[in-house]
Amino acid sequence: MQAVILAAGKGTRMRPLTYDMPKAMLPIKGKPFLEYALDFLPKEIDEVIVVINHLGEQIKEHFGIEFKGKKIKYVTQEVLNGTGGAVHACRNLVKGKFMVLNGDDFYYKNDLDKLAKEELAILGHYFDDAERFGIFEIDEQGNLLNIIESPHKFKSGLVNTGAYVLNESFFDYELVPKKVGDAEFGLPQTLAEVAKKYPVRILKATRWCPLGFPEDLAKAEEVINQFI
Repeated sequence: MQAVILAAGKGTRMRPLTYDMPKAMLPIKGKPFLEYALDFLPKEIDEVIVVINHLGEQIKEHFGIEFKGKKIKYVTQEVLNGTGGAVHACRNLVKGKFMVLNGDDFYYKNDLDKLAKEELAILGHYFDDAERFGIFEIDEQGNLLNIIESPHKFKSGLVNTGAYVLNESFFDYELVPKKVGDAEFGLPQTLAEVAKKYPVRILKATRWCPLGFPEDLAKAEEVINQFI
């Protein structure tokens, strides 16, 4: 099984730390963040496709073409047109069912192991501070109906962690903008269209640690042992 890791962004909210270093290479206890992400992958994953852009050569130089037995390929997202655009950039490399992960979030390995067994699914996490995240609308069976991007009125709720299992049916659908008129195409917004025909299950994560701002790095160092 393949995993696509999204690591192309400029990390603007992490500046000034990301002026000279891609966000995925920021150190947590002396080790690049992306190294943890690769360590947490399920055993089914034998090939990783890393989507790069901003200072992506640093990622390629560090990890090369293999990491702990997993093959690594790189795809440059020439235009930063959102998570949907990033996955489409890998269209010619992925086969069958594959996992997609944000390159700047800590996921609990057990949660990813469960996610890998699904056919079409997203990992969600209940958050008390949900205002800065996309929040799910789900049906009575726990399947995706829609995602509401921030800003929104919900203080808490089941939010999108940016961890997915997709299959090649995803590429049968036109990419959907995150918001009307937006130049960024959203992976979850496109999946909401897929969900009109195929059930897209929402799994609830046990743990999740997003890294959006410089102060999140200290938090990540505090909680990293909970994810190993």
